[in-house]
Amino acid sequence: MILNENSKLDIREILNNLENYVPKRRGWIWRENIKNQKIGPFIYNDCSKSLEKYSPIPAARYFNNIDPQPTSTITTEIASGKFEDDIRRMRMAAWHGADHIMVIRTAGQSHFDSLIEGTPQGIGGVPISRKQVRAHRKALDMIEEEVGRPINYHSYVSGVAGPDIAVMFAEEGVNGAHQDPQYNVLYRNINMVRSFVDAAESKKIMSWAKIAQIDGAHNANATAVKAWKVMPELMVQHAINSIFSSMVGMDKKNICLSTVPPTSSPAPCIKIDLPYAVALRDLFYEYRMRAQMNTKYITSSSREATVTHVLNMLISKLTSADIQSTITPDEGRNVPWHMYNVEACDTAKQTLVAMDSLMEMVELKDDGYLVDKARELKERAILFMEEIIDVGGYFEAVEKGFFVDSGIYPERNGDGIARKINGGIGADTVYERDNRYMAPVTAHFGNNNVQQYSEEAKGNPSILIDGSTLEKAEKIIYIDELDQEDNVNNRMEENEKFRNSNFLKPEVQWLGDGVVQVEIFLPTDKRTAEFASLEFAKIMNLKDPEVIHIEEMHPSEGTRIQLKGVLDFEVDISKLIIPPEPEVMSDEEIKEHINEHPIKVVAATVGEDEHSVGLREVIDIKHGGIEKYGIEVEYLGTSCPVEKLVDAAIELDANVILASTIISHDDIHYKNMKKIHEYAIEKGIRDKVVICAGGTQVTPEIAVKSGMDAGFSRNHKGIHVATFLVNKFRDQTGDDGDEV
Repeated sequence: MILNENSKLDIREILNNLENYVPKRRGWIWRENIKNQKIGPFIYNDCSKSLEKYSPIPAARYFNNIDPQPTSTITTEIASGKFEDDIRRMRMAAWHGADHIMVIRTAGQSHFDSLIEGTPQGIGGVPISRKQVRAHRKALDMIEEEVGRPINYHSYVSGVAGPDIAVMFAEEGVNGAHQDPQYNVLYRNINMVRSFVDAAESKKIMSWAKIAQIDGAHNANATAVKAWKVMPELMVQHAINSIFSSMVGMDKKNICLSTVPPTSSPAPCIKIDLPYAVALRDLFYEYRMRAQMNTKYITSSSREATVTHVLNMLISKLTSADIQSTITPDEGRNVPWHMYNVEACDTAKQTLVAMDSLMEMVELKDDGYLVDKARELKERAILFMEEIIDVGGYFEAVEKGFFVDSGIYPERNGDGIARKINGGIGADTVYERDNRYMAPVTAHFGNNNVQQYSEEAKGNPSILIDGSTLEKAEKIIYIDELDQEDNVNNRMEENEKFRNSNFLKPEVQWLGDGVVQVEIFLPTDKRTAEFASLEFAKIMNLKDPEVIHIEEMHPSEGTRIQLKGVLDFEVDISKLIIPPEPEVMSDEEIKEHINEHPIKVVAATVGEDEHSVGLREVIDIKHGGIEKYGIEVEYLGTSCPVEKLVDAAIELDANVILASTIISHDDIHYKNMKKIHEYAIEKGIRDKVVICAGGTQVTPEIAVKSGMDAGFSRNHKGIHVATFLVNKFRDQTGDDGDEV
């Protein structure tokens, strides 16, 4: 299936014949930096290849809609609970620059002891099943063809089913995954021995499939009481997982540190976070860096999340980041909004591109506070690692509560997460292999004793079984659905009315969910505003209203409220009356014509009308008005008599009259238009001038009926007026500019 940019994704087509789909590639693909790359009128030094199809940021319209792509991979995190709706969000994110689609697992999946089969709806994430993964990878294979860039797909290899998941990911073309046995131990209370043995197997499989690995050290930062004090501890966790992964056989260029700035404003975050980033790059120069925002400090404020994101990316640019994560306010609101995923991708793209060539203009100091602090952090981390060795190793250190303590090493406050070496989930489930143990499978960690059957099998053990599922997709057992009630087919039937039809309904995360966001300012205190806003929501016919953000403007003067609710109405777009979109020429085309065929305009607000703002915005160069194209304008002011406007056109030899008329009682705006038309006839110039009128109550149709050549309403700008004038004069002249 080839995607058409003017058509929605056909989810049913993606699900069709899914049992036979094989991913088109394996392995992570990094962006490549192109030096001295010309994009539009500019030269970039820190950008990668541009997309073939994309949605540029709003300001791009001033630069011929260029869409430069930074060198850093851009992540978007998706987890609505319904994988069929996540597919649509993936497409939107890819058009806005994301090439790392990270799908959050459903809560508690770390405790599953096998693969999930079927597609039950998730809570706080998506159940990572083979069907869900395959559907996503199939969709992304199509999406990457549409946008013209590889899209990396990512999820989690952790929990007691880690090796099983790693195998499935390798089979299904997953390109990136979180894998860190310390995450299992500290945050899921999975037995240490079991976690590290499983990790060795998982990492071996990931290495074979060239799956990029992101570690889990950022979790310590997010859970620590005082995150800015655990920096040495984070570095130790990075070190343990990185060297473990390398020793298992993973390529260092695919081992990524999940780096998280420890603080956020109003703390002096750059002063604290930048030395930490420098220290990480110094110690782990062989590995990749994945920069993520610290979820610990994310509130429900979209503005605050965006500012934090931008500040974090300043550090990314100053110290390099191979992957730039994009956490959104969804983390604080616990609602995965489509639009904030896309907005976060745009924020990353816009910020990183804006800082193109920054390091050619500035450099980090090689002496003073920055260097001294970075060295101090490295020394503390090394001393921490030495103490771990002294006490007998990582397992003993965890049992003693060394990790996620709120003190900066060597200070300890005794509030670390302590786990028992012989305790936790999966304790006593690791057994020493029998010396006759034989595993004729690909990417197996350890000695699998196949050489006793064939020397050739030593380097290719699965030859003994004619290939494993990693080489032969036809050997994979595909299970479609187990739950007869909660499955994707039933879910899609529930909202079929809104799928590829004439019916529209607002949505936040799921097709047809009807959820909308409303912003309200109430001149009262926070507590009163919160409950008053819910009443306003009910009056607006919003069902299940919920305040998702509340912000004090002043203790008594006012409160800003954002709330969500369900707007349980729909619109039949087949019944909409949609006028054609106004034609707009490019600035260059308009200027070229006017340079060859000058246009002179007399303009005024006519009658007894004192309104001037709208007309000035259409005229003034400051507001992008017609002056910027080289059109000469004589402005006569407000309350200008009709006769004066027409006489001025005669006196100044103008070829355009532009009248603004806002007041509309007794249809005075249309009467004035007719009066201008008739007076121009009386003066004998009607066939020599183009007469236009505009105003908030003017409709183009009635303006023409009133004698105008064109009418412009509240949504028209200077470019619309200029485009009309150029077209009008072209119609009146031949190719050589002479009148026809």
